[in-house]
Order: sequence, then structure tokens, then C-alpha cells
Amino acid sequence: MYSNAIIIVFVLGYLCIALEHPLKLDKAAIALLIGVLTWTIFIVFGENDINDVVASLNENLAETAQTLFFLFAAMTIVEIVDCHDGFKVITDKINATKKVNLMWLIGILTFFMSAVLDNLTTTIVILSLLRKLINDKETRWTFASIVVIAANAGGAWSPIGDVTTIMLWIGGQITALNIIKCVFIPSLISLIVPLVVFSFTLKGELVRPESNCNKEIHTSVAEQRGYLILGVSLLLFVPVFKTFTHLPPFMGMLLSLGIIWLLSHIQLSHSQDEKRERLSVAQCLKHVDTSTIFFFLGILTAVGALGATGQLGKMSEWLRDVTNGNIFVIDSVIGLLSSIIDNVPLVAATMGMYAIDPSISEFAVDGTFWSMLAYCAGTGGSILIIGSAAGVAAMGLEKIDFIWYLKHISWLAVIGYFLGVLCIYLGL
Repeated sequence: MYSNAIIIVFVLGYLCIALEHPLKLDKAAIALLIGVLTWTIFIVFGENDINDVVASLNENLAETAQTLFFLFAAMTIVEIVDCHDGFKVITDKINATKKVNLMWLIGILTFFMSAVLDNLTTTIVILSLLRKLINDKETRWTFASIVVIAANAGGAWSPIGDVTTIMLWIGGQITALNIIKCVFIPSLISLIVPLVVFSFTLKGELVRPESNCNKEIHTSVAEQRGYLILGVSLLLFVPVFKTFTHLPPFMGMLLSLGIIWLLSHIQLSHSQDEKRERLSVAQCLKHVDTSTIFFFLGILTAVGALGATGQLGKMSEWLRDVTNGNIFVIDSVIGLLSSIIDNVPLVAATMGMYAIDPSISEFAVDGTFWSMLAYCAGTGGSILIIGSAAGVAAMGLEKIDFIWYLKHISWLAVIGYFLGVLCIYLGL
């Protein structure tokens, strides 16, 4: 009976998270509640030895903490670069006037930026750029939708571009070079499809809003470039560090954070301008989205409870029976589900359902199942505006209507998604 209660709590919590906006709830708070309640039910009403349950909880926490430390450090590095106006170096270089030209430029830029940063941060940065470039609301909605697709596609082929790929990388299911090799082309195709279609339908010149010249800048151009190069270099250093030291990726990210933090502090301590205090890491930390960290903590903890109670194993057997063990069908379904349900718990649940098995090539490290899972979970979230962190951010910042996205964008995302799946199936 207690296992049924855990499932009920998890499903109800999931519904609250999916309906976060109409219910006016905070998904981080709900995630923390279901994370704690599932383990509480397990330890109070379960038939297992209490020490065994606590040991399972500690093991789950150790795995979860690696992902959380990685994300928090990465988000802090990005905020430090942003506080020093490092991204301004990129935005100032964009001077396209035709809608089609800008659309391709924004799409490709977002695709590669999200591979180095993360899709949520990239979406926020690029959307802030679009507000300076596009005045018309519906045109900006179209561009914002392209940003969502490009950010999710770009994050899928990079080991540090999306939370789900980070989880698979840290979990040992994939390696950095192989995920790039196997998923880059399918991800690119999922973006190219909507770009090509809009190339025929999106016409005319851009109408730019009036520029605001009153913003006070406390950094020089050299400093902006320096922090952009330093931040990106340190993020790219993480997979290199893991390859040579064999330490978990979060260690490399913490090392990178320590380097940029120290250099920023040294530079600030030699400055006589009191207004530059906003550039301190302490101020940058105030802008880090800590609610996202708590959301992941709650979700991953709840999924751990499902795994410890054996529910994920049962689900795995059911999915294998229904699909006859076809990994392409399994991953494709997971990708479609990620358009409705957040891909983080989906991937966490899948990792719990299917173990790394060196004896089966599809489930071995860098097996097709894991590479395709990274692609499907990442790009499938673009099918609906609520299907990814990038989409939710765009919806909130630009007030994009759900039905508008469903009517104008979803069908393009679906076509691109399945063409990418076809590429993986054909081994391209």
C-alpha cells in the first residue's frame, strides 16, 4: 500500500508542477514537498529496515548533489560574465536588418551558445537581445520560438548544454566526445526545419525599438571581452579536466568557478570606483536562480524514492513489454512526453529504470539508447511552449500565448524532432 501512496503523491505533485501557472503555484516548492513526502512515506510505512532506507537516501543524495553543485557553479560563472557585460560583446556585433537574415543568425548563435552555456541562460540572454532588435510583438514571438527550439537543440548535443545531458554525463551513461558525434547532426536538423520554413514565410525589414542610452556601463570593452573569453574558456575546460583527471565533472566546474571568482575579486579590490561594487561575486550570486536548484533537488529526490521502492523497475518492464524492447520507440515516447512533463524527472526516471549494461551494446556506455535519450529529451521539449525550461522562460518573458505557439510552432518542432530521430535510426 505504501508504494501506491508514493505514486499518488508523485503524480499529484507532477500535475501541480505541470499546471504551475494556472494554479499559481511555485514548482520548486511542490518539488521539495514531493521529494520529502515520498521518502517519509517510504520510511514510516515501508517494510524495509530503517537503516537500509536511510542508506538508500544517502546514496541518492550523493548522486543528486553532484548535479546540483555542477549547475550552481555553472550558473554562477555565467552570472559573473553577465555582470561584467560580457554578453554585450556579442549583442553589439549583430546589425542585420532583414527578418530572415536575423532569424538564421539568432538561430545558429543560440544553437552554439546553449551548447557552451545552458539552454535556459542562453534563452534569457538572447531574448534580452531581441527586445533591443525587434519592436513588433508577433515577430518577436516568432523569433523567441526559434530561440526555444535552437536552445533545446543546442543543449542536447553538448555534455554541458542541458541539465539532462549533464545528468547522463555525470551518471556515466555518455562521454563528452561521443554525445557530440552522435547527436550534433540530428539536433541541427531539428533546428534547420523551422528555419527553412520561416525563410519562405517571414518577409520584410525589421522595425527596431527606440534605443535606451541611459544605462550606465561600469566595464570597458576590453574587460567585457576578457570576461566573455574567460567564462567560455572555463566552461569548455570542464570536460577536458574530467578526461585527464577522471574526477566527476562538478569538480572541474567548481575549479573553474574558483578561478574566475578569485580573478574577479583581485580586479575589484584594485578598483577605486565604488559603483563597481555591483560587479562583485556576492552581488552576482543574488541573480543566480536558486529556485531552479531547489526544483531539481526535490524532483531528483522524489525519483530516487521511486527507484528505491522498485517502482521504476516495474515501469521499465512494462515499457519493454509494450514496445517489445524497441529502444527507438522507447526514447521517442520519452521525448514526446517531455513536451508535457519536465525532461529532468523524465530522464532521471529513465536512468533509474535502465542500468548501464556493457553486455548489451545499446545500453553500454555511449550506447544508442543513451545518445538518443539525450536527443529526444532535449529537443522533444520544444514541441510545446511549456515543455522545457527555455520555453517556460520565453513564455514568461515575452508573454507568448500557449495556443499561438501550438498553432504556429508545434508542428514545425514535431517535424524537426522526428527527422532527427530518423537520423539517429539511420546512424547518420
